[in-house]
Amino acid sequence: MQVNQNNLDTGIRRSDSVCHLFALGTIFLWSSAYPLTRFALQHFPPSALSVLRYLTASLVLLVWALLRREKRPARKDIPLFFLSGLLGFSAYVMLFNLGSQTLPAAVSSVLLTTVTIFTALFALLLWRERIPPLGWVAAAVEFCGVLILCLWDGGIVLSSGIFWILAASLSLSGYNLTQRLLTRRYTPFQATAYSIFSGTLLLLPLLPRALPSLLTAPALQVGTVLFLGFFPSAAAYVFWSNALKRAARTGDVTNYMFLTPLLASVLDFILLAEVPAPSAICGGLIILAGLFLFHKAANRAEKQTANAGRAGVSHSD
Repeated sequence: MQVNQNNLDTGIRRSDSVCHLFALGTIFLWSSAYPLTRFALQHFPPSALSVLRYLTASLVLLVWALLRREKRPARKDIPLFFLSGLLGFSAYVMLFNLGSQTLPAAVSSVLLTTVTIFTALFALLLWRERIPPLGWVAAAVEFCGVLILCLWDGGIVLSSGIFWILAASLSLSGYNLTQRLLTRRYTPFQATAYSIFSGTLLLLPLLPRALPSLLTAPALQVGTVLFLGFFPSAAAYVFWSNALKRAARTGDVTNYMFLTPLLASVLDFILLAEVPAPSAICGGLIILAGLFLFHKAANRAEKQTANAGRAGVSHSD
């Protein structure tokens, strides 16, 4: 009996280790997208980069889905998949690319952490999901960090880059809500893949205008687009869905998202020799502090709900 228990424990530890490896791999790939997008934008216009990146991702995911013989989406869910694809991929990547033209990776990666707050606020409006008091404090802290980015030079400077990235954050938070609906009927991979397919279809009208840029692009730029499509846009989502599937708690995986701004800044320095400005460091640290408080509030609420459920079961026994 003791031997079987040890084997069981070892299996659990091995699953946990694989879960963390998948999560870390995802965060690294997503972080690499920030500086690599800025590099690709040196040749490709935002619209061309958007369609080429997700066309590559769709082809990779299509092969993977066929090999796995994934079930097809129900006809009634196709409009929701297109909405998910619009918010999470076609609109999001266009807004992200527009913002990345002028913002360094450190700033854009930090601003995108506001997705967590926006998602919670939308869930409150649509589904009346309660935000704990500490969550409201966290939202206020993040807003102060955004204000520092805008007011650092002595006046309100809402640059177009900040505007586009915040709009991308709003779009991505809407995508998160559609995914919560889709994952009730589909696996995480299916919900993500079919959303990417739908988003790519919405981007396809841009393809004819992207081809001239592709034909004249240096080999390194073409390789960067292929990397963005294959790894941060396709493989990373496969990694992420596997990490969530293996995780004992969702927070064990999502907490790794705190590393994204740090990794993006390091990769930005290594690849593009860009050093974060003082406003990015100060405002970024405040935004990350708000994100930390929000995750802490969410984890506390999750534990209280779980404890209340266990208490109810014990009482019924």
